[in-house]
Amino acid sequence: MNAAESLVKTFLHCGVDTVFANLGTTELHFVAALDDHPEMNCVLCLFEGGTTGAADGYYRMIRDVAGTLLHLAPGFGNAFANLYNSRKSGSGIVNVVGDHATHHPRYESPLKGDIVGISQAVSHWTRVSADAKSVAVDGASAIQAARSQNGQIATLILPADTA
Repeated sequence: MNAAESLVKTFLHCGVDTVFANLGTTELHFVAALDDHPEMNCVLCLFEGGTTGAADGYYRMIRDVAGTLLHLAPGFGNAFANLYNSRKSGSGIVNVVGDHATHHPRYESPLKGDIVGISQAVSHWTRVSADAKSVAVDGASAIQAARSQNGQIATLILPADTA
């Protein structure tokens, strides 16, 4: 089992069975793992703002956490306005943001950006999974954070080589 698979199993074990996704190449491990679990409801969205808007609406209707899957810093940037509103309304959302492999940023990879910095402006909780062994624990911590205080924004950054 790879780390992306362990993350999906963690989501399901913690009761998170819906993920709104706008993906790119760095998230393919997670998408493959989502597809392997028919009990996971993965909704593909055409724009990152749609993913976070849908997750916010899901929380407001169901009163439980949904996940989002976003592509790199620009994708998180596209989701920023809805996440700002979600934070102010107290919606619980777990963002999984794919990132370049940990050894790529020094090469000025396309779409490189400060995901941690962007995240900290709208998220109550932010973490970068340091290695494959920590992904499931980090995912569980993100869900716990998103459910705390009647709903918060949690962002888990998942470099491609940790997934």
